Amino acid sequence: MKQGKNKLHKLAYKKDTLEKRQSNADTTSGERTAAPQINPIFEIEIQQNTMKKNLFIAFEGIDGSGKSTQVKLLAEHLEKAGHKVYSTFEPTDSPIGALIRNIFSHKMEADHSVIAGLFVADRLDHLLSKTNGILKKLEEGYTVITDRYYFSSYAYHGTHMSMDWVIEANSLSADLLRPDLNIYIDISPEVSMKRLLNGRSSLELYETSENLRNVRAKYFEAFEQLKFKETIFVTDGNRLAEAIASDVWQEILQMTVGTNTH
Repeated sequence: MKQGKNKLHKLAYKKDTLEKRQSNADTTSGERTAAPQINPIFEIEIQQNTMKKNLFIAFEGIDGSGKSTQVKLLAEHLEKAGHKVYSTFEPTDSPIGALIRNIFSHKMEADHSVIAGLFVADRLDHLLSKTNGILKKLEEGYTVITDRYYFSSYAYHGTHMSMDWVIEANSLSADLLRPDLNIYIDISPEVSMKRLLNGRSSLELYETSENLRNVRAKYFEAFEQLKFKETIFVTDGNRLAEAIASDVWQEILQMTVGTNTH
């Protein structure tokens, strides 16, 4: 799991040929090394030439962490770098997702195990739908960004039942597709509740201080348990959206440039 500032592969170019080269990162510091100044005219072309063709990226966090804002900002960055971007979310807007939303908004009642099972079904449909499924979009060359994926289930449902059971229940989704990067936006339950109360007329299921505190703890438990299977980046969500987006973008650059220059 990567947390806070990471070392950044630096980009450079030769004036006449726009060739890429990777300079050595500073191995004595935990901070990212500042990238050399690049003429803005060539910045997007360099990113286009170095980036993997398409990615699958999942944003995670407790309620009110600003995931939807970061999905939008990252999509804008990626589009400028030449990506076709498809943004999506869970629960989905499918009939299964609509059922989940009705439970969340207290229009229906269901046991926590039933909710967990509905998310398993909704996620599989999210992946496999022949109309707009994630796998189909990736095959079409889109970079896909999702607001929540299976780590949300591990944390939210693992608070009310065995997290190992939840992980196993979602194993088919994990086998079908693991994100190239899981991005966790970390805020405290107190900040979460303040944001929710300021922006909502009513609270949904799971949106209590005690539950969010437990969910946050379960996120980190899941990250630790799966750290050798998943690529996870944790960033401080208590900052301006632009500062968070900048850190996310640098992490995407490090991952994609590092992959394509070796």
